[in-house]
Amino acid sequence: MPSAREMRLRIRSVKNIGQVTRALEAVSASKVRKAVAANQATKPYAEKAWKVILHLARQPGRSSVHPLLTDRSVVRNILVVLITSDRGLAGASNINVIRKMFDYFENSSAPVSFVTIGKKGRDILVRGRYPIEGDFSPMASPAAYRDVSPVGNLVITDFKLEKFDQVFLAYNLFENMMVQKPVIRRILPVEIELDGSGGSPFDRTHPSKSVFIYEPEQEELLNEIVPRFTSMQILQAVLSAQASEHAARMIAMRNATDNATELASTLQLEYNKVRQQTITNDLLDIAGGVIALE
Repeated sequence: MPSAREMRLRIRSVKNIGQVTRALEAVSASKVRKAVAANQATKPYAEKAWKVILHLARQPGRSSVHPLLTDRSVVRNILVVLITSDRGLAGASNINVIRKMFDYFENSSAPVSFVTIGKKGRDILVRGRYPIEGDFSPMASPAAYRDVSPVGNLVITDFKLEKFDQVFLAYNLFENMMVQKPVIRRILPVEIELDGSGGSPFDRTHPSKSVFIYEPEQEELLNEIVPRFTSMQILQAVLSAQASEHAARMIAMRNATDNATELASTLQLEYNKVRQQTITNDLLDIAGGVIALE
């Protein structure tokens, strides 16, 4: 059995860890509020842009409207933008999205390359010797449009040059503080279903009888709005992943704090027993000495 001194040191160590995890929980709670607010702030623009794109997709000759809206008959190469965190201590947040991504593309007939946002995903891909086209780590938190626009420019340029025929996002979708689920979503070519069941989260926002007057011309407008909308989708995925990361870390640190408190209480109880036993033994020694002297 460890000595009383060793147990005191262990109790002190556990309490110190509990203080650290409690501080990390508070920091994550502050950051998740900022990330959720930033994500909500981008939605109005993205919804309006989606309405315009969907309206144009309903017009005749969609395939000739814009190259980013055109499905390719043969998929020869696939690019995946993998979004993870730069730091750990977030539970299974990172490994869940990475595992889902590998499962999703396990039986893919086309080779898959990657663009990474976040050190955790990048490190796993580097260790596995997977092809990485670009790395944008670390990413500001909360991210702004200017932070993700280089990612959007890279994937759009490679798609237009037909280096890749499909581009996907892999990230954690923030639903609430307790639920964050990994998702894989195609962003290029822009996935549009005219019945409103497409891959965009804004399908339901499109009114069926909206009327748009385009100024300037349709082609000029599309050349501006479609790339911006693609970058906006990446921005929203990054913000959602950051909110998921902070929420997962907050929950993990809360559990760690609770465990540290429980462990410290258990150790304190054991220490009290050892201390009482020591005092009892000392009293018995004194009483035995007194009896021997008599």
